[in-house]
Amino acid sequence: MSNDYYATLGVRRDASQEEIKKAYRRLARELHPDVNPDPETQERFKEINQAYEVLSDAGKRRMYDMGADPFGGGGAGAGAGGFGAGFPFSDIMDAFFGSAGAARGPRSRARRGRNATIRVELDLAEAAFGTTREIVVDTAVVCEVCQGSGAAAGTHPDTCDMCHGRGEVSQVTRSFLGQVMTSRPCPQCGGYGSVIRHPCMECSGEGRVRTRRTIKVRIPAGVEDGTHIQLAGEGEVGPGGGPPGDLFLEIVERAHQIFERRGDDLHCTVAIPMTAAALGTSLTIETLDGAEEIDIRPGTQAGQVIPLYGKGVQRLNETGRGDLLIHVNVETPSKLDPQQEELLRELAKLRGEERAAGKFSPGQQGFFSRLRDAFNGR
Repeated sequence: MSNDYYATLGVRRDASQEEIKKAYRRLARELHPDVNPDPETQERFKEINQAYEVLSDAGKRRMYDMGADPFGGGGAGAGAGGFGAGFPFSDIMDAFFGSAGAARGPRSRARRGRNATIRVELDLAEAAFGTTREIVVDTAVVCEVCQGSGAAAGTHPDTCDMCHGRGEVSQVTRSFLGQVMTSRPCPQCGGYGSVIRHPCMECSGEGRVRTRRTIKVRIPAGVEDGTHIQLAGEGEVGPGGGPPGDLFLEIVERAHQIFERRGDDLHCTVAIPMTAAALGTSLTIETLDGAEEIDIRPGTQAGQVIPLYGKGVQRLNETGRGDLLIHVNVETPSKLDPQQEELLRELAKLRGEERAAGKFSPGQQGFFSRLRDAFNGR
């Protein structure tokens, strides 16, 4: 023989079929006309296909090794106009798309069910400390009559007489590459390989029915608005009695009348008169744990924060709690009777504050400073 097919593929004469196939795939990716369209590459591409056609076939390889013509003189693989009827189209497709594209067989009727999401509203205390809820779910479950098969009692799906259980039908056409076989899902069975001729009356052949059920769920402490809790396998059952999806609980936290939540901390504002801020006092505040007494120290300023450590929200999946932060707002009286006004004037006189000019610091500008900056474009 004038052609050395082993040298063409770059393998030893005792190479295994797997080694020959790997060598061919590597060369096919490098020399395919779509990758290298020049004429020399196309001729080389034809050579490796002819070599692979011989060496991948046990009978032709044996004849070639004995010095005989593996094509019987017909040259079926070396035609000038193409690759011939023996062109290994499936192997070159494997070279480009991998063997995963060659998966065959009927598809299962059982498919995984969809996930479902339910919104659960909680008040602040439930979110902080956790709770247990009973949730009503409208979902799909396995049909008890047919146990998910979709066939009526006493019957079973029949093998499709069009695809003979393969789930697909094939068609051979000719192209510039030679004979090409294409496959598509069987139109009669939809690719399942079987036909349900007597569907279950309970589920109409779907293998599942809709129902309403109640689930008791434990909400962990520390969840907040927007938290998603996954309940694996609590979603709806798939068609054909397939495995269920998951159920997700979306937490919606209702606004509290007093507290504002920021992460694990709680914030609230307490307004006190200026006399209480100056002289000091004590207040009783209702926390999530019950009543708590706090001290307002003499000279407390507006905006001051009084912390109650460990009185916030339980940290999710961790130990410890956040804090409760009380923001103090000092109220200045807007209306005074003559006696009150006289007393305040006397106090101002005693403190030397009858004509207090105020104290300015960076970031707290007066009117004229702001006016100047406005004109200067600052």
